[in-house]
Amino acid sequence: MATALRRTMDGLYLLCVWAAGLAFVLISAVIPWAVFTRYVLNSAASWPEPTAVLLTILLTFVGAAACYRRSRHMNISYFVSLLPHAGRRLCALACEMLVGAMAAFMAIYGASLVEATWHNTIGDFPFLSVGVTYLPIPIGGVFLLLFVVERVLIGPPAMAAASADEPH
Repeated sequence: MATALRRTMDGLYLLCVWAAGLAFVLISAVIPWAVFTRYVLNSAASWPEPTAVLLTILLTFVGAAACYRRSRHMNISYFVSLLPHAGRRLCALACEMLVGAMAAFMAIYGASLVEATWHNTIGDFPFLSVGVTYLPIPIGGVFLLLFVVERVLIGPPAMAAASADEPH
């Protein structure tokens, strides 16, 4: 069962990385286009800025889940490293529980936000629901929660454990 869970989380991690990476590439293309149309063509396009904002939401929430799984998120472990082994394990479990609580908050209240804004539209994209633009929040929360469950049940993946041991 641990192997199946690990493989599933590996697949979910790759999905997160690809989605965040694609969002980053698209942001990197959209912003220069906005500059080009504004300053070279003297006719600013209206869609690049809201598109970049929507892609940034995706990059932030899905990318954060991927960074968490690889232990590439911000953490300050100086004082924890001074504790005895049992204290470090207790702090690690407390941190996992706090991240899990935050992920559950994102999933639950993000879904409420999506539901509350589902029938609103975006001025620059009248065909697009505001709720759709907020979908990365609960989705990122669910992904993050699944990665927390993975860590609690079977430990961090080998790639995360190795990167956590590297000096920062």
